[in-house]
Amino acid sequence: MIRLTDIVLRRGVQVVLDHASLTLHPGDKVGLVGVNGAGKSSLFGLLLGLLHEDAGSLEKPSDWRLATVAQDVPDSEASATDFVMQGDVALQAAQRALEAAMSSADQDEAAGHALAEAQHAYELADGYTARARAEALLLGLGFSVDELRKPVMQFSGGWRMRLALAQALFAPSDCLLLDEPTNHLDLDALVWLEQWLARYPGLLLVISHDREFLDAVCRITVHLEGGKLTRYGGNYTLFEEQRAEKLMQQQAAYARQQQDIARLTRFVERFRAKATKARQAQSRMKALERMERLAPVYLSGALRIEMLEPTSLPQQLLTLQEVSCGYGDAPILTGVSRSIVGGQRIGILGANGQGKSTLVKTLAAVLPPLSGQRIEGKGLVIGYFAQQEVDVLRLDESPLQHMQRLARDVAPQTTEQEWRNWLGRYQFDGDMMLRACGSFSGGEKARLALALVIWRRPNLLLLDEPTNHLDLPTRESLAIALQDYAGTVLLVSHDRALLRATCDAFWLVADGRVQDFEGSLDDYQQWALSRTAQRQSAAQPRPATDGAAQAQPDRKEARRQQAAQRQQRAQQLKPIKAEFAKVEAELRQAESERSTLEAALAHPDTPAAERAEQGRRHHTLETRIAELEERWLELGEQLESLQGT
Repeated sequence: MIRLTDIVLRRGVQVVLDHASLTLHPGDKVGLVGVNGAGKSSLFGLLLGLLHEDAGSLEKPSDWRLATVAQDVPDSEASATDFVMQGDVALQAAQRALEAAMSSADQDEAAGHALAEAQHAYELADGYTARARAEALLLGLGFSVDELRKPVMQFSGGWRMRLALAQALFAPSDCLLLDEPTNHLDLDALVWLEQWLARYPGLLLVISHDREFLDAVCRITVHLEGGKLTRYGGNYTLFEEQRAEKLMQQQAAYARQQQDIARLTRFVERFRAKATKARQAQSRMKALERMERLAPVYLSGALRIEMLEPTSLPQQLLTLQEVSCGYGDAPILTGVSRSIVGGQRIGILGANGQGKSTLVKTLAAVLPPLSGQRIEGKGLVIGYFAQQEVDVLRLDESPLQHMQRLARDVAPQTTEQEWRNWLGRYQFDGDMMLRACGSFSGGEKARLALALVIWRRPNLLLLDEPTNHLDLPTRESLAIALQDYAGTVLLVSHDRALLRATCDAFWLVADGRVQDFEGSLDDYQQWALSRTAQRQSAAQPRPATDGAAQAQPDRKEARRQQAAQRQQRAQQLKPIKAEFAKVEAELRQAESERSTLEAALAHPDTPAAERAEQGRRHHTLETRIAELEERWLELGEQLESLQGT
């Protein structure tokens, strides 16, 4: 269990956590949400021991193993599989000990015992299944069979982040911290990761801007706002509903308090000069001074995206006839024949490396066809958002310089003030308009690229992963804007909420071809999972020869013994788990009833008798909740002790 009590955390002059408290239990699946810059990554740093609290206390079991994704993957000649296996420190130590024992020149009894102990430690670390487990992770995250033995130094940045993610998943852990794990994943790998995390037995904390991912993985949502941590039961969608209701209650309570303050103030001003009312006026003044003032509800303004009306809406926009797409003389896609007409909303599906971005670049005329014809319709205006912002942004230029250059080509009659107004709508203030883009964050670059694309008034939008680096409110604003857009949309995205909201048809890019996908997004997820399972099955090693089988330890007997140990431990854990679940359920029910009572007590129209009964019930609940929490902690410690043996 992790418990934060009255934590204060500062980063420079910014107070990230301001007397924040939170309790997380083993097995919780937690989504950590909040606006960009709220301090979510700093909280992860605190939990990992990279940062230290300025006040308050952080409690966590000393023997807990925490795993997270490495931010940098250095060049290495180790293969992808070996790199992933390096995440298990105990396994690496057992493997080194086994290699040392096997290479020892001594043949005495002590050497024999050392070898037996090393083999036993290696078995306990699941060493004989380690390579297969690491390969299954890599295949699930989208690596091909041929890439399993490819050196790390030959992978690009995005694929190295997948390697780091696989290493974090491979490492045995009691608590797993994932900061934006979906950023470098395609939809195929994302669906597989959801299923893997659903089976993860430990405490999981995830920072993500992907609504459907949070809904699928998390059962608890923690909201970081104003330095405070608020825990909500349920996934992200339920969190939004609960928070909206809570904000309405807070605003109503603030309005009632303002009415009370106004009434008391009027009484004091009216009667404090009268001798007969002076005592009452003095009492009201003290009541005003003692009153704990409630703050009004302020909501941070999310970016509002509005699509400009296209200058024209032709019916025939773009045609590809028997086109081969690729780089140099090596086609990635062949025989592509597609026709894009006005009003279409197409989602482009397929795993990374299959050619989705190559297809979009060919459609945008960034890449010329290697063969075949690309035919533009009359009046075609393309708005292209590249997956890598550096493809369309000049990092040494400011946003205002980008607008000036774009306006010369698109709208030469516009003025600098109009450019500034447009950039201001995308949250670029006076100083940011003049800064070089190279210093911007990923989210700021994405906002600028969107602003430039929309300014062109395109009738064909080609969007390649537009939500990378965008927070949830901005993603939702983009989805709403695309729904109202009158032009045609082709969208590549791993954000299923955006795909569902925007697209009514899908293309599938796979095996060097582009074809219609007949089915829904849910059908595609099942198709992607089946493809992953086929690749994992194909990568499993064939049965060894008799000689090789005899040379290895008896894995079947080892598995049998491990199964017997697990069964014995399960029998010991069963009654404790049952009571633990019962106490936890009663605790949640009591907390829910307490919240309902507190909301009722805040209502001004509740009769006095009913309010008194509610107050007595609230006191009883407080006592019972304290008892349940104490028992819950005792049972949790017993479970941790047994599971650690």
